[in-house]
Amino acid sequence: AITQMKGKRNTILVTGGAGYVGSALVPALLDAGFCVKVLDLFLYGRNVFGRRNRDANLELTRGDIRDKEIIANALSGVDCVIHLASVSNDPSFELDPKLGKSVNYDATVQLIDLSKIAGVSRFILASTSSVYGVKKEKKVTEDLPLEPLTDYSKYKAFSEAYLLTHAGDMVAVVLRPATVCGYAPRMRLDLTVNLLTVGALVKKHMTILGGSQYRPNIHIQDMVRAYKKMIKYPKDKISGNIYNVGYENYSILDIAHMIKKVLKDSSITIEMKPTNDLRSYRIDSGKIKKELGFAPVHSVEEAIMDIARAYHSGRIASPLDDILYTNIKTMQAARLQ
Repeated sequence: AITQMKGKRNTILVTGGAGYVGSALVPALLDAGFCVKVLDLFLYGRNVFGRRNRDANLELTRGDIRDKEIIANALSGVDCVIHLASVSNDPSFELDPKLGKSVNYDATVQLIDLSKIAGVSRFILASTSSVYGVKKEKKVTEDLPLEPLTDYSKYKAFSEAYLLTHAGDMVAVVLRPATVCGYAPRMRLDLTVNLLTVGALVKKHMTILGGSQYRPNIHIQDMVRAYKKMIKYPKDKISGNIYNVGYENYSILDIAHMIKKVLKDSSITIEMKPTNDLRSYRIDSGKIKKELGFAPVHSVEEAIMDIARAYHSGRIASPLDDILYTNIKTMQAARLQ
């Protein structure tokens, strides 16, 4: 469909563009006047963009991020890459660590190398704030040492390092998002705020493992804004830089109480269970504000309200049964090699 592209300047390749963040980002990029190519396996369905699927400025390619030929074709005429594709989250990665490494690291290295050959001018890498591991510091800033606790976060850290040392002439920037929350067309219900909110809505019950662990959070619309701005920021400001992108750090128990308050339903119960997973971290996002003026504008409360609205209007159908809302279940069903 993308024949009427106006030169290279406007074309963005979003890998994993039909995932949770991508399903909100791609329509926003189209609204902003960009031409968008999406490369995705579409494990969560092909219709995530609804009527936008037929947009003249959108090109969808179903393909594996590890396939060199598919990548080379997808990069043709592309000015900017936003690399979201990955086996996302620890449990999904641990299903098959070899698969996880091949997708999250080997394919990223290949994508970076092929992007340089294709003349891509800007490469934006989605990393994760879990690369820091467990930190005692109240403010976890970008200059603290990385201590990834899992293979998922370890290979994200390796990918960051590869991009920043091998970018060549490309403007290279790494974002370390907090845990994303809120409604998107391709919904995920395996993330803290989303999971607890749906439990409260559907079962009037939230089960919390531990509760004292801190999690950094970011509303999905703020995450979308961050990626959109990274396309436009001047090269000398961002190239070679790493930014935390988060807003509010809350304990999991704080989040549960907040959900109860936002939903205004005193009948919702909270059950605490012990856990051996006490990963707890707070990230500080002062750098992106100081250097680029970027500050989130949407709260976790808003994310909870958005999910409640989507649920009540039928946009989150069968939330407890549909495996598409849970990455690990979808990955198990897909039996990727």
